[in-house]
Amino acid sequence: MSEPVTGREAAWSLSATAEGDGVRLELALPDLGGRPVTAILSLERAEARAFARALLAAAGDATERTFQGSADS
Repeated sequence: MSEPVTGREAAWSLSATAEGDGVRLELALPDLGGRPVTAILSLERAEARAFARALLAAAGDATERTFQGSADS
């Protein structure tokens, strides 16, 4: 298993493990509605790549919305 990536103040963690021809992702949220929750995704290689692209696109969109009017605009 890879070292988990954690969010600010350990509000979440994400780890990835090779699994057959794909990957197993575990997203742990220590407090969701007062209790810990772990979401597990078992993805084939193509699915994992599509998921990664979607996350990058969402992050880019959020960044553009957050930093409107930058020098690049």
